[in-house]
Amino acid sequence: MSTKNLLVELFVEELPPKVLNKLGEAFSSILFESLRSQGLAEDSSVVTAYASPRRLAVHATNILAVAHDKTSTQKLMPVSVGLDASGKATPALIKRLNGMGLDEGVVSNLTKQVDGKNEALFLDVMQKGVSLNEGLQIALNDAIAKLPIPKVMTYQLADGWSNVNFVRPAHSLVALHGSDVIAVTALGLTASNQTQGHRFEAAVSPVIVKSADSYAEQLKTDGAVIASFSERRTEIVRQLSVAAGKENLKPIEDDALLDEVTALVERPNVLLGQFEEIYLEVPAECLILTMKANQKYFPLLDANGKLTNKFLIVSNISPDDSSAVIGGNERVVRPRLADAKFFFDQDRKKTLESRLESLNKVVYHNKLGSQGGRTERVREIASAIAQEIGGNDLATKADQAAKLAKTDLVTDMVGEFPELQGIMGRYYAQHENLNNDVAYAIEDHYKPRFAGDELPRNQVGVVVALADKLETLVGLFSIGEKPTGDKDPFGLRRQALGIIRMLIECELSLEFSKLIQDVLSKFNTDANSEATMIQAIKEFCFDRLSVNLREQGASPQEVDAVLSLNPEILSDIPQRLAAVRTFSTLDQAPALAAANKRVGNILKKVEGEVKAEVNTNLLQEPSEMALNEALSKVKPDADKLFENGDYTASLKLLAALKVPVDAFFDNVMVNADDPALKANRLGLLATLHQTMNRVADLSKLAG
Repeated sequence: MSTKNLLVELFVEELPPKVLNKLGEAFSSILFESLRSQGLAEDSSVVTAYASPRRLAVHATNILAVAHDKTSTQKLMPVSVGLDASGKATPALIKRLNGMGLDEGVVSNLTKQVDGKNEALFLDVMQKGVSLNEGLQIALNDAIAKLPIPKVMTYQLADGWSNVNFVRPAHSLVALHGSDVIAVTALGLTASNQTQGHRFEAAVSPVIVKSADSYAEQLKTDGAVIASFSERRTEIVRQLSVAAGKENLKPIEDDALLDEVTALVERPNVLLGQFEEIYLEVPAECLILTMKANQKYFPLLDANGKLTNKFLIVSNISPDDSSAVIGGNERVVRPRLADAKFFFDQDRKKTLESRLESLNKVVYHNKLGSQGGRTERVREIASAIAQEIGGNDLATKADQAAKLAKTDLVTDMVGEFPELQGIMGRYYAQHENLNNDVAYAIEDHYKPRFAGDELPRNQVGVVVALADKLETLVGLFSIGEKPTGDKDPFGLRRQALGIIRMLIECELSLEFSKLIQDVLSKFNTDANSEATMIQAIKEFCFDRLSVNLREQGASPQEVDAVLSLNPEILSDIPQRLAAVRTFSTLDQAPALAAANKRVGNILKKVEGEVKAEVNTNLLQEPSEMALNEALSKVKPDADKLFENGDYTASLKLLAALKVPVDAFFDNVMVNADDPALKANRLGLLATLHQTMNRVADLSKLAG
């Protein structure tokens, strides 16, 4: 059966730019998958998504006008119900067949198949292939219903009575199979071959689409629209590069901004604008944020990465004389830059320390008090951590940075641009000639802000960032504000990962439980529930750590082996993982892991505590004597290497235990009748278990 290419387009009012590409991909994939599931698409069919500010469209190759007929096997009923003792159809079977438009004549075509414990009657039914008219209607309904719309609009149709729900009001529908219009409907619209091009620059209106394959080219030539999101994005990148190159500058790289601008224009035209150099006195971050967030401009940088007073505009129109467009954009951005300069100048008239009192008026959380109170807690935590890892000098700097870290929240600049918190604090601290370590710590104490973000650039910043995140995590846990399911309104998973990364990557030898306990003491918590709270916070952090380690390439077994010991010094974990990975490559590893698991199971079944002690006078069997002798040689060296942090070498020594361990289990009865003998053998196994599981729980490696 011959095929033709298919084109479906919904022409609508301006779609939300931040989700346009996602909507376009979803519209095309859902519609195409529905066609394929109905047998209307061939295996060789290729689907292409189109998305512009005012349209969602899909082009699919090799679409059938009518799907192929196919045979399906349908279960009717149990044999005992459908056939009588003589094998003839029962009234129940006849009724079922009649309901399907069939008569008794097909009984001979029925097959018997085992269905569970019984036999059932099955019928091969020929299903007529669905027509494209019918199948496309189903597919279009699916695509509209399942579109991931962030917020649905309800609007009235032209009849004045009917309402429909969609992301934006829709004005026309195109559905072409080759050059033939498919009579489908959606959102109160009937399909045709007519659409609209650019609002101002289309050569013809409406654009009459000749065929599915001419759609993209006709929109480009007749409609002045680049329908493909990716093609439009590529064209913007090209024009940005050309325009910047003419000035020997380079545009700032920002994929999110590029995606958003691509979703705002139908035919891009990049233009060069500029502003007065006096505004460059304002921190570059402020100017860049103003241009990007408010105006969707691309700031230009010089060869050294320094911001210039020039920027690129991605316009949606291409007049012969672009001076009016450029001038208009320059007039719009100038007041915003002037506001930023005013805020910057005004903020510097007050010191950061003078703003501390204002933090007492800023609510942090109704159960945890103000930002002022929070600042005092962070100062105490930071000072204690700094004292432990760096002494008085670090503690002094950390205290000052923690004291001033939140003061820029009450500045005019951060009030206008919350994204600049920390950054402006650093600028104002440098303006006051504060110690550079302190200034950068004020900016960096929010880091890492997301997965993969850089860590604070100095030790003061690490201490304050660690204190700030610990205060947030522990404080919110203390009042029951824990993440549930996908909901994490306070970003506690991100805070936990930040804490973990700093402890590990900065190699901080801080005991994790004690750290949590010290922070928890800053809050009003029930002493009876303190241990439970600490354990809950540890488990929450270890869950994040487990996910993070697996994402970095560690196997689930390796991660489980290391984390099941609940290591207190998190900075040791990479070395433990490396040691376990090396141990796993040893020929003796599988047998030792299995033996370790067996030992663990034996010890779990024993009532009371089993001490890792051996009375050599009670050793009787040659195999238990050999194991004890091997342990006496291996354990001291393995323990010494462990204490020195050489986990890999420590685990490698365990290979010498394989032969005596195997012999022990082959020849020695642990549960001896003599209680003293049994206890001694259990003590030997406990010693073995203790020796093998200092770096990681090796039983987790057993298959």
